[in-house]
Amino acid sequence: MLGLVSAWGLWRWQRHRRATAGRSGRDRHLERLAERQIPLAADLLTACLAAGADPRRAAEAVGGSLGGPVGERLVQTAAELRLGGEPAHAWGRIGALPGAHGLARALERAGTTGAPAVEQVSRLAAECRAHQGREAMKRADRTGVLVNAPLGGCFLPAFLLVGLAPVMIGLARGLAGDGP
Repeated sequence: MLGLVSAWGLWRWQRHRRATAGRSGRDRHLERLAERQIPLAADLLTACLAAGADPRRAAEAVGGSLGGPVGERLVQTAAELRLGGEPAHAWGRIGALPGAHGLARALERAGTTGAPAVEQVSRLAAECRAHQGREAMKRADRTGVLVNAPLGGCFLPAFLLVGLAPVMIGLARGLAGDGP
């Protein structure tokens, strides 16, 4: 039993290592931070756009106040657009962040065509928050399962040794003593 549990744990650990190979711990940390910042950035961009700012000015204001990987990319994008950079390339920097592709497309479209982006950016923020909620529930469910692993690994063998073994030994002695 313990061998099977150990083999399963080793298999999971190696699978996780292979999946994260090539990415440093700092890169993974920045990706997680960016994913957490996207809904807030989208809400702040929505507020700026609803107040009448164009996407470049909204990105500049939000990026300056937000900080972190999303804020830095917003500031870089706003600076590049202010200097006359290609909008698709500039907004593509933000789209490269995990979970920000739709946000970048909406802001690029609004900046180049002048189409209002308030509703679309607001909807993207709500979708990001809903996705984060689902992911948190998955992690919570997984934690509930993982918490029970020590219970099965420690208490089940103890129950077998303390509770079931004496009964089985008693039955074996009783059957052996009743013989001819």
